[in-house]
Amino acid sequence: MARVAEDEERAFAELVRRYQGRVTNLICRVLNDRESADDLAQEVFVRVFTHRRNYRRGARLSTWVFTIAVNLAKNEIRRRVRRRNWFSLDALQEVLKDSTLIFADKTEGRDRSLEREQVQEAVAKAIESVPDKYRLALVLRDIEGLAYEEIAVVLGVPGGTVRSRINRARGILKKKLQPYIRQEGMP
Repeated sequence: MARVAEDEERAFAELVRRYQGRVTNLICRVLNDRESADDLAQEVFVRVFTHRRNYRRGARLSTWVFTIAVNLAKNEIRRRVRRRNWFSLDALQEVLKDSTLIFADKTEGRDRSLEREQVQEAVAKAIESVPDKYRLALVLRDIEGLAYEEIAVVLGVPGGTVRSRINRARGILKKKLQPYIRQEGMP
């Protein structure tokens, strides 16, 4: 890294060669999206190069590179959650799977698509309203499909904290979406 800080191109090329696969795989596991992972991995190395003089000598290079990767992946998840219609109602039903609650089908026929859009908008707002630390754990688990242990590594928190954040996020969502759900077996 000292050679990279001194603008040595071969040293930077070696750093990219050494870490590119691992960085791409890490981001891919967080996002579950290979194409986005490739793009973000490139951005990681752009940032490594841009901030090469900020690297603290003596610190582990891998930790620094992976922290940049995780932070970019977190930002991408936040961007996706804020983007309308990024998720499906089926994905949200997965979030609520441990509950006896299901979405109410309030319309029939041609009005169904309008109702679906309204529900998706309500879901987007509900997800946005969940505090970041809970929302990120929820998205990583229930939408991106990461294991609790992987989420703990990505977020840098113990496994028990991951579980409690996910449960808290699910509870917040259920409360906010109450007008759009009904008890199973009830009209």
